[in-house]
Amino acid sequence: MNPKKLKTPPLETFKNQYPEREFEIRIECPEFTSVCPKTGLPDFGTLVFTYCPARLCVELKSLKLYLLAFRNQGIFYEHITNKILDDFVAACAPRWAKLESQWTPRGGIATTVTCYYEASSK
Repeated sequence: MNPKKLKTPPLETFKNQYPEREFEIRIECPEFTSVCPKTGLPDFGTLVFTYCPARLCVELKSLKLYLLAFRNQGIFYEHITNKILDDFVAACAPRWAKLESQWTPRGGIATTVTCYYEASSK
């Protein structure tokens, strides 16, 4: 499966009423699921979004529906974390963002993947 071609519902946004102020938003999604592309077994993880909005904030119901699109997709942890952060940044163009995916142990190994984005100051 090519993670860049996965069809997902759009991430919706709303206007940040304090765009001149830097503040941090943290969103925790403790019931994220996808499928291991090697074994076909389910993967369970927690996604933690932390970001500083500029003009837009992400709308939570649309985020939930977006994340549900991955439920039956075979995709590696590293790919899914980067894909989700790319789509998140494309939707709301934050000043900066971090996405951490924390995966439950499989075969005695727990994995955490962390991706970062920072808007250029140009």
